[in-house]
Amino acid sequence: MISEDMLREQLKHTLEKTNFKLGKKYEGKVRDNYILKDKRVIITTDRISAFDRVLCTIPFKGQVLNQTAAFWFEKTKHIAKNHVIEIPDPNVTIGKECVPLPVEMVVRGYLTGVTTTSAWYNYERGVRNFCGNKLPDGMAKNQKFAKPIITPSTKAEHGAHDESVSAEEILKRKLIDEKTYRKLEKAALELFDFGNKLVAKNNLILVDTKYEFGIIDDEVYLIDEIHTPDSSRFWIKDSYDELFRQGKEPQKLDKEYVRQFLANKGFVGDGPIPEIPDEIKVEAARRYITAYEMITGKQFEAENGDVLERIGGNLRKAKILSN
Repeated sequence: MISEDMLREQLKHTLEKTNFKLGKKYEGKVRDNYILKDKRVIITTDRISAFDRVLCTIPFKGQVLNQTAAFWFEKTKHIAKNHVIEIPDPNVTIGKECVPLPVEMVVRGYLTGVTTTSAWYNYERGVRNFCGNKLPDGMAKNQKFAKPIITPSTKAEHGAHDESVSAEEILKRKLIDEKTYRKLEKAALELFDFGNKLVAKNNLILVDTKYEFGIIDDEVYLIDEIHTPDSSRFWIKDSYDELFRQGKEPQKLDKEYVRQFLANKGFVGDGPIPEIPDEIKVEAARRYITAYEMITGKQFEAENGDVLERIGGNLRKAKILSN
């Protein structure tokens, strides 16, 4: 495990943004995308977002996300084709350019969450039909569903909020056609099941996650990221049952730690973002790295230094960026 001193040292080298002269740029909450005809260069920065707001940067977070996603893309290509061409740098994926579908497939295995779009937030307020899923009375926070549910979300424009909707609403709005939606539904459930079985071997529960898809030559491709600590919630498996019986929160390995810190400060997306102290950033980094190591079974390897400079050098070596 990387030392706390190394994490603190990297606070002054985190990757907040990029501005390469490289095709058409699109900046997401966490990733900077550069579109080059039939390819897309995706640079995962160290930005962290929650409640649809960009908050700050976390040491090595971009590397954790990119390398975790690369691990899963390789492991799941028998379930769904994906966009990956190569990984020229720990923070960079070069993928096939596609037509992104305007829907995220959110799969939930447990009744949990603190955001206004979460299952628990809505359930606690009396909602029993959540995005087309009928939920029984009497469930407790963090309880496992009888079987995983899909709660699709629209993909909001930059700065706007995502909207949880039902499959029926997606089809009614003609966001995608029914045949395509059923393909996404099948792939999402299979990916979630595969992911849960794999991480269970490493004492983790894949609690919930989101998948994004695009179309290349009339075929559905998995894009963006998969089963990372940003797109997914992970809990420690062997302590879950006892903590749930006691009505306590599970042990978590995801950005819920930062979300909860902000929620405790009264921030859930609106108004000024509270200052996030270095100790919170360092602990978040430690959790991200621990998640990577537990998910993949690999040791996280990183070096202190200028991430932007390293990326530029590796893009030149890959002949993506000219000298």
